[in-house]
Amino acid sequence: MKKKLVSIVLSAAMMSTLLAGCGGAGAAAGTGSNDAANPQTEETTAEADAIDSASGDGTLTVWTWDPNFNIYSLKEAEKIYQKENPDFRLEIVETPWEDMQTNLGTILGSNNLSQLPDILLMQDFAFQKYAITYPDMFTDLTNTGIDFSQFGAGKLAESVVDGKNLGVPFDAGTEVACYRTDILDQAGYSIEDLTDIDWDRFMEIGLDVKEKTGYSLFSTQAGSADFIMQLVQSAGGKIWNDDGTPYFVGNDILIKSLETYKALFDSGVMATGNSWDEYIATFTSGKTLGTINGCWIIASVQADETQSGLWGLTNMPKLAGIDSATNYSNQGGSTWVVTSNCKNVELASDFFAKTFAGSNELYDTILPGCAAISCWSPAASSSVYSEPIEFFGGQAIYTDIAEFGTKVPGFDRGVYFTEANSAISNVATNIVNGASLEDELKAAEETVNFNMGN
Repeated sequence: MKKKLVSIVLSAAMMSTLLAGCGGAGAAAGTGSNDAANPQTEETTAEADAIDSASGDGTLTVWTWDPNFNIYSLKEAEKIYQKENPDFRLEIVETPWEDMQTNLGTILGSNNLSQLPDILLMQDFAFQKYAITYPDMFTDLTNTGIDFSQFGAGKLAESVVDGKNLGVPFDAGTEVACYRTDILDQAGYSIEDLTDIDWDRFMEIGLDVKEKTGYSLFSTQAGSADFIMQLVQSAGGKIWNDDGTPYFVGNDILIKSLETYKALFDSGVMATGNSWDEYIATFTSGKTLGTINGCWIIASVQADETQSGLWGLTNMPKLAGIDSATNYSNQGGSTWVVTSNCKNVELASDFFAKTFAGSNELYDTILPGCAAISCWSPAASSSVYSEPIEFFGGQAIYTDIAEFGTKVPGFDRGVYFTEANSAISNVATNIVNGASLEDELKAAEETVNFNMGN
């Protein structure tokens, strides 16, 4: 079974799978950055002197993506840790999630773990797969001094295997809907009109807005099932049977989600971007006035300072005609991993214990700086959460997001979530091109069963 699972991990790593999550898994690649505006700066790549005689080299290498979110947060954590350890450095290699999967596939295939960085960021949806199929890749952090009891149980569960803490939780992915209020106003609508509604009403408003302004209400990335999975979760749905086999055929919530996706696509109320950058451009400089995604997307929304004051935030629409439907979901979220190749586990553990797992200052900085909603419980008590955000017209968006997060239905992604997501992506692509939904779901279920060895 392990050989089968490893084979699947390696093949999946060669594909472009889930592209969203944590500030954009498809962010542009770079050779190394500790400054979003100045990749590969001298400060980033310089080797530090020893923190002390026991620590040796005070530099830790990190693989992650997105300068506006993950890299920015690392920079701020580095600054805080340097207050007591001035010779500490993070050497950050900007690595889009798709590229990281390819890199990990090559490393796992060659069994040469010496090519791993000291630290890497892992998408939560993929964590269990990598941890279970290749446990030698991870360092057990359970007894390293990091207080894991201060993280929410649901989030923490993503990185716990056999009772071992294999990662440090980072950001949440609570679903938000962000819209340009100035353009909505041109069509006679406000953010309140898009709050607590279902997708049928959303379609009505969207068609009217498009006719009056030419703008689509929101966009997604073409060829990705992320949005569809968000819909399924919002209604408390599932994609697996109790025996672990895929549950696609006859799955009413999944079917309704796909039908909703097709209707939005066909109407033009939902636009698409062919790449991550194109997707971001649709709502920052294109003809789309909004986006519906994990709360980490706020960092990209706020990237254009000239749009300050022109945005509003609310919850997502719910599936119409589904009794269990809610206006809440989750997309993405990520966890820091200390790899088995880390040359100084003590240093890495101490860094996390005093920053992402121990610093109110850090979260008070990165919350307004890049909308990094903390999974570290003490951070939520900060007054920063209730502060009005000028970019969103003075709305206290973090209070709203924190409330949304308490209402998100649970969702079992399973070890084979990547395979399921890829199969549903194919279904979505094919049905918008005229294929039969029933036939596509049957084929998708057969494909996932085959990949699982069933």
